[in-house]
Amino acid sequence: MNVQQLWFTKPREVAIREQRLPPLQPGQILVKSLCSAISAGTEMLVYRGQLPPDIALDASLTVLQQQTAYPLQYGYACVSSVEQIGVGVDAAWLNKRVFSFQPHASHFIAVADQLIVLPDDVEAEAAVFLANMETAVNLVLDGGPALGERVVVLGQGIVGLLLSSVLSRFPLAQLLALDEIGKRRNFAEWLGVHHAFDPKSESHIAKLKDALRLPVDLSVTPNSGCDLIFEVSGSPEALNLAIELCSYSGRIVIGSWYGNKSAPVQLGAVAHRNRIKFISSQVSSIAPELTGRWDKERRFQQAWQMIRQVKPQALISHRVPIDQAADIYKLLDQAPEQVLQAVFIY
Repeated sequence: MNVQQLWFTKPREVAIREQRLPPLQPGQILVKSLCSAISAGTEMLVYRGQLPPDIALDASLTVLQQQTAYPLQYGYACVSSVEQIGVGVDAAWLNKRVFSFQPHASHFIAVADQLIVLPDDVEAEAAVFLANMETAVNLVLDGGPALGERVVVLGQGIVGLLLSSVLSRFPLAQLLALDEIGKRRNFAEWLGVHHAFDPKSESHIAKLKDALRLPVDLSVTPNSGCDLIFEVSGSPEALNLAIELCSYSGRIVIGSWYGNKSAPVQLGAVAHRNRIKFISSQVSSIAPELTGRWDKERRFQQAWQMIRQVKPQALISHRVPIDQAADIYKLLDQAPEQVLQAVFIY
């Protein structure tokens, strides 16, 4: 059977290759893709050649354990339908709608452990957000927002927007967001953020600091600053703004994967004196202090529940056939303000 696969062939170049799949072996499942979401933050690192050369794409996922050398496949948000089953596979799998952490392709072969059955009440285009919603849930678990806290989310890409939508359901004193793109700020407020600001605007930053009652000289006074900050902008420079906005003994949760990007971070002044806590959050594992009560199955169930409530398919701005992949990646690279969430359709 011939299938279409998306390959990143070199920086800023993708190709659709036709490949022949081998016959199904016992225990294997042939899956036909319905739609798959581009994860703009991580996939732009792949597209631009900004991945560290000595690390697997994702050590926790079988299909993404190859090293970051071109040519390579990538993607991890695919909703599909089971088309054929091999010997020994339960017949109940046939025609099931499933989610998988699978690179973009029209068909692929998997085993049952790599597939997550969609709940009957979740649409396919909502289900493509499962991976990013799971990340948002994990960020909240790692940050531990508390009653009456002031919370800021730096970055309102899809992960930032989903995170903001989850946080909007907490009894927070303030929920604020920052993003350079006006369309994203508008969606953030639509999803429940109290106010969204442009980090490149001096007047916006002044209003943000006033909302947090931070003095102009940035010295933290009692009851000033943000209790909890999530950095999901993908820009390491944003950590310096997070430090500026953070309260005494506040927490900064770093959810971005910067790839090989780096930036000077000012750790010698208020970051040192104010006992700021930096928390690295990564969805491939669960924080050790939570594993007695939380596992990945419970986290997935919570992510499905948030998808039901948020209905994130409203964030899809582009639906394109996979053979137009080169155009949509170029648009994401050169004019990201025009794309909120792009989805391949098959």
